Amino acid sequence: MTVYFIGAGPGDPELITVKGQRLIRQCPVIIYAGSLVPAAVLEGHQAHTVINSAELHLEQIVEAMRQAHANDEDVARVHSGDPSLYGAIGEQIRHLRELGIDYQIVPGVTATAASAALLGCELTLPDVAQTVILTRYGDSSPMPAGEQLADLARHGSTLAIHLGVRHLPRIVEELLPHYGADCPIAVVHRATWPDQDWVKGTLADICERVASRDFRRTALILVGHVLGDTPFADSALYRAGHAHLYRPGS
Repeated sequence: MTVYFIGAGPGDPELITVKGQRLIRQCPVIIYAGSLVPAAVLEGHQAHTVINSAELHLEQIVEAMRQAHANDEDVARVHSGDPSLYGAIGEQIRHLRELGIDYQIVPGVTATAASAALLGCELTLPDVAQTVILTRYGDSSPMPAGEQLADLARHGSTLAIHLGVRHLPRIVEELLPHYGADCPIAVVHRATWPDQDWVKGTLADICERVASRDFRRTALILVGHVLGDTPFADSALYRAGHAHLYRPGS
């Protein structure tokens, strides 16, 4: 018996991996994050038990897994996005280890990747940014030392900020000294869902642009000069005259 932590992707049911879809369709028990995972992701399942974990606390979720283990039944534990990022799987895994229950993690498409695709951009460009920092805005629960937004902003890298749209003015205030008022920023709401929406602007005007939209907890903030028209060089990968294993020099 195995508990499979499956990343369902950002919302579009077609963005789940083939492996994730196969496991959902064959596991007799499904526990899914109903507040973030669309029901269409579960289409074709043959499970006799389907549990919406949004209605449960941690101990109840673990008990459902323990019952499945006692019945020797695999569990599809379906999370949104990629379960290794803000998926709260670490605390579940801790319990599974204590109970001696096997588990596997099946990765999924992240909200960051989905948002970049929606915006039609690359998040790493030569001479502009070669680092992407995925973080969240620390408000109700504090960030560890050294991970405050201002600390991360000093790198000037591309930033993907989760759980921060309600605090956008404060975020802009903290980013301005490091990125400048003309730095591009995008706020993407429910990427890949039927009602997806987004706003692009700069740190100088993004708050005004977003004010009229009903963007709430399922929004991602992307910040960085890769989102704009900053000049950049071609990568070495496809540059004529650049030899490598698959394209030896003449």
